Amino acid sequence: MRIEHGGKRRLAILRLILSSVALLLAAHAEAAERTLTLEIGGRATTVDVYEPDAAPARGTVVIAHGFTRDRTTMRGHALALAGAGEVVIVPDLPYLVDSRDNARALRDLLLVVDRGGLGHLPRRYVMIGFSAGGLSALLASDAPNVAGYIGLDPFDRPSHVGLDAARRLQVPAYLLRGPSRACNAYSIAEPWVAALPQLREDRVLHGATHCDFESPTDRLCEFVCGDANPVDQAAVRAFVLKAVAELTAR
Repeated sequence: MRIEHGGKRRLAILRLILSSVALLLAAHAEAAERTLTLEIGGRATTVDVYEPDAAPARGTVVIAHGFTRDRTTMRGHALALAGAGEVVIVPDLPYLVDSRDNARALRDLLLVVDRGGLGHLPRRYVMIGFSAGGLSALLASDAPNVAGYIGLDPFDRPSHVGLDAARRLQVPAYLLRGPSRACNAYSIAEPWVAALPQLREDRVLHGATHCDFESPTDRLCEFVCGDANPVDQAAVRAFVLKAVAELTAR
């Protein structure tokens, strides 16, 4: 399903926010956090793990941050998802440029979970990635036990390595995108929409900047990519919660 916000943009955002509130009301309010160092992709890197305090988690969500960013820019999404009953793992991606190397690191991270290296976590994975992290997460979504992929204003390389991976992806996928701008390489990942065999939803936030997809963002991102705004940030959060809930409930 592809949805573009035009005259119905406010109504669609309101529905997303209301669904987000409903999920949060049914969720655990607190999450346990821990930070550790792992060797993934051949390099040592810092990883944050968020776990629900009470009931057993439904799934394990891995979130990949954007280019030149770090795990702290995904903390808001991680806390919300952990509050909604998911385990969430957010690594600092160990490579600056090569998304394929970062995808290898993400696969290594899943192997650590498979082998019990982070405790008894659910072995049902949802991969989320923002911007260049969206490409790395897509490339890693062919790993065993991955239940689905969520791309947040994702980026592709001019070689279309992401497009090739999208054509082969055999798990459900969700895309949430901003308008064509420099910070998403002028919607370079838009061809993924037609390529993904199991695309469950593609949504475009026409008023959003690239920074609206981070949580929290910062002044550096806003200086380069444009100011974030609370309405679109709330719409991103609601989309993420809804998509993950659908994937981990399957």
